[in-house]
Amino acid sequence: MPEVWAPRADSVALRVAGRGDDCVMAPVGGGWWRAETELHDGDEYGFVLDGADHARPDPRSRRQPRGVHELSAVFDPAAHEWADATWTGRQLAGGVVYELHVGTFTPEGTLDAAIDRLGHLVELGIDFVELLPVNGFNGVHNWGYDGVLWYAVHEPYGGPAAYQRFVDACHAHGIAVIQDVVYNHLGPSGNYLPEFGPYLRDAESNTWGSSVDLDEPEVRRFIVENALMWLRDHHVDGLRLDAVHALKDRSPIHILQELAEAVDALSAHLGRPLTLIAESDLNDARLIAAREADGYGLTAQWSDDYHHALHVALTGETAGYYADFAPLAALVKASTRGFFHDGTWSSFRGREHGHPIDPRIPAWRLVTFSQDHDQIGNRAAGDRLSQTLDEGGLAIAAVLTVLTPFTPMLFMGEEWAASTPWQFFTSHPEPELGEATARGRKAEFAAMGWDESVVPDPQDPETFQRSKLRWSETDAGVHARILALYRSLLRLRRGHADLTEPDLRDFTAEADEEQRWFRLRRGRTEVLVNFADEPVMVPAPEATDVHLATDPDAYVVDGTAALPARSAVVLADRGR
Repeated sequence: MPEVWAPRADSVALRVAGRGDDCVMAPVGGGWWRAETELHDGDEYGFVLDGADHARPDPRSRRQPRGVHELSAVFDPAAHEWADATWTGRQLAGGVVYELHVGTFTPEGTLDAAIDRLGHLVELGIDFVELLPVNGFNGVHNWGYDGVLWYAVHEPYGGPAAYQRFVDACHAHGIAVIQDVVYNHLGPSGNYLPEFGPYLRDAESNTWGSSVDLDEPEVRRFIVENALMWLRDHHVDGLRLDAVHALKDRSPIHILQELAEAVDALSAHLGRPLTLIAESDLNDARLIAAREADGYGLTAQWSDDYHHALHVALTGETAGYYADFAPLAALVKASTRGFFHDGTWSSFRGREHGHPIDPRIPAWRLVTFSQDHDQIGNRAAGDRLSQTLDEGGLAIAAVLTVLTPFTPMLFMGEEWAASTPWQFFTSHPEPELGEATARGRKAEFAAMGWDESVVPDPQDPETFQRSKLRWSETDAGVHARILALYRSLLRLRRGHADLTEPDLRDFTAEADEEQRWFRLRRGRTEVLVNFADEPVMVPAPEATDVHLATDPDAYVVDGTAALPARSAVVLADRGR
């Protein structure tokens, strides 16, 4: 029987397409309303609040066939005949993550089309696919962070049935699925939740709008049950939790801990590992510390510091928050301690920031990358490293992304140095909202000193089209060579235990600021990198072999490694 939590309404009626008069719903306590009628798979319905003319979508709608302003549709998650009964899941430890956006991953921009590219990911050596948010938002294309119906799958992607087919196909290919979810705000169009109940704190906001009201038990339940829906009903293997620093929670048990406890219980019931990865700006390992040690018990969290240190070393950019990462010593610290800012002064923030990571926490609990959707898409022109670096620089980026001491994550197309940008795009149907978004985007970059003329209009359909991957590139020139390098690096990572060793205390690194070389030692394996535009000679251990070189002219002889300009080598003890 249909139910809805609507404590702000004095009356609620159920409207079902094609059934004539609305059905009056009865209050059943705690702000909940129930209708004594049956709905069937595919029935379109909505809730009429206080006698309004228009019905609102179900806050827990599983499907929105006509968009977020229209009626919801019943979706039976049990109707799919799953073929993954033998799937036992994947643990994050030792894994490699691949982040993708459904709408730009393929020309068609659908979940079914993405299935056809899974063979590429298997050959590459990917363990986890991480999908940018797919929940319901207004318009046709969007990054996904403007979602307003958290339980629905965006219809142009194929809706929830296609989502289940995609997950099933991933499991058949041996790939686990992580779903990016947003619990810290709602999008600007189609958000009717405040009409139903106190989902938001109107007097308290974050970067993206009103804060979610985590003081309200039913709102917390709404979040936890949404997380469990993805993992249980859609067989997803993990969730990436967007911007958890924006979750303002004054409760004795933080919502992140509540989520972790609920997901751990479901994992025990299902008999397969379930992963929670936080995106956090706090540089606080309490998120991933065990609950027995007063942590929240999440599986992992992103480390933007590693990205920043690597990006500066590769590009020389030191504007804005990159300023603190100018010396190679920043990469040394980020590579061996996880965070660069661990109680140190952050010039961008104007204060001390972060906390040290307990070295007993396994390194794989940090997810690191040289590129991701934010770090590319939130540049003025959405330019990738492939539009800035030469082939040598791209090869170094590949080495230090894949052979990171942490859990590596690639952004779609990175593995072949895709020439396409990944720009910020929207398709708000409301002209005023679209114009405000475009103006705000230009103003944001102008304030940071960027030329407004290079900032694409997010509402222009061409901005979206430019951001689609060109798969035809993979077989030619630099694209084919970089793809071959990524495949080799991922095989190397999987074949050498040193390269998945999780003990932070076993890592050492050093750098020469003047000659611009960097060394990372992991057990009996070393990664040597020359960031400079001139060749360098670097001391190397005796009796070592070159297991991989990004430049054929690199060599090791008599305890010295010769590294051509912009190159890297991986060395291994000959006695291993």
